[in-house]
Amino acid sequence: MSTTTNKKGRVTVPALRARKGGDPIVCLTAYTTPIAQRLDAHCDLLLVGDSVGTVVYGMENTLAVTVDMMVNHGKAVMRGSKTACVVIDLPFGSYQESKEQAFRTAAHILAETGCAAVKLEGGAELADTIEFLTRRGVPVMAHIGLMPQQVNTLGGFKSQGRDEATASKVMLDAKAVAKAGAFSVVIEGTVEAVARAITAEIDIPTIGIGASAACDGQVLVTEDMLGLFSDFTPKFVKRYASLGDQVADAAASYATDVRNRSFPADEHCYGMAKPGNLRAVK
Repeated sequence: MSTTTNKKGRVTVPALRARKGGDPIVCLTAYTTPIAQRLDAHCDLLLVGDSVGTVVYGMENTLAVTVDMMVNHGKAVMRGSKTACVVIDLPFGSYQESKEQAFRTAAHILAETGCAAVKLEGGAELADTIEFLTRRGVPVMAHIGLMPQQVNTLGGFKSQGRDEATASKVMLDAKAVAKAGAFSVVIEGTVEAVARAITAEIDIPTIGIGASAACDGQVLVTEDMLGLFSDFTPKFVKRYASLGDQVADAAASYATDVRNRSFPADEHCYGMAKPGNLRAVK
């Protein structure tokens, strides 16, 4: 990894900000220590997304995710990583009320987890909040385009930028969050040409998810990328493995071994140090 790191070895926010127009930023989501351990060496950035609600807890959307959940999963990812920059989502309802509420939530998450930055969804309407946070020492990654926390307002998970009005809005949002001080911005579910134009227009790195290869980096939900879900795969996901099938096959093999009593075998059992008198173990 060519990105500059701090004394502890982690990729820093300023180093990611400096990647604008340079080597693409590699980002994946992580929610647990084992996954973070396996992704860490390959990623510049690990995102503890509020997608944990749908991926780990089986929620219909992300709206019921809590600050405590983000803190606990953030701690797990911090324990499992050593070099990647860790960014944690601010969940729905924890920052929209006021700038002060956003600061309290962000400060709590930063202090409890030791992560490098927080991410929040919103464009021009949250520019004042982003500026308020960044002026008080809270690094912010913005999120525009398709915003899952606004699923009820949008009427579903709909791609953005398909017409002139929405394309203009996403562009204005990008400029607003960049001007407000965000160090990078996720562009989700946005028409390729619009995401490409935004990347060329603003001076902070863009991280695409269902956007454009021209973005300064890419992020995917790890479980989507690994093929752990079989019921639905978003259009923008490329599966690099089919672990869901492997998990099911492994479980089936285990069940067969248990039912025919071939597991556990002798090599899986403990023997007595001094066999003979079994009364000693009664």
